Amino acid sequence: MLFGRIPIAVAATTLALSLVVHASSAADGQLNQASDQLMTALEGDPVQFSERVISVTLTSGADAMFPSGGWQIPSDAPLLNKMLPTLSKLRNTQIVVGGYTDNTPIGQQLKGMGIADNLDLSAKRAVSVASYLISHGVDSALVSAQAFGESHPISANDTPEGRAKNRRVDITLTGDGT
Repeated sequence: MLFGRIPIAVAATTLALSLVVHASSAADGQLNQASDQLMTALEGDPVQFSERVISVTLTSGADAMFPSGGWQIPSDAPLLNKMLPTLSKLRNTQIVVGGYTDNTPIGQQLKGMGIADNLDLSAKRAVSVASYLISHGVDSALVSAQAFGESHPISANDTPEGRAKNRRVDITLTGDGT
């Protein structure tokens, strides 16, 4: 399915900010350099950084980008702006933005705006982040968006804190880091 100029792969879950970098061992050098640059750019921000053998993950709370029930990024998104210098240099690395939500049902106000369910909201959030990246110099041929709605929670949805963790956007880099 296409959403504007950005391909949307609807799977099944939307909003903290995660950056996941996947690399083969042959490409580790270039991708490690990109992940080091991102970690340096985001130092001191509410972003969690963890490294694994094949991936690097940065996670920040959903409320850093979107208001509850919202999907429009303000004209200035500091966390994304700090990623732009690194992401805009990429030429052979795919950037996939995945949107997730908590399990709170969509309210009447959002339904009145054409949002049918959490899957729709997660798609709008993922596309909003992808569009922001593209409008700020990231190669549109490398950027895609996926919507997952409320599936794949990373925390229980029975507390406000758990729901906040489940509202997230993941940015996944796949390729050689160039």
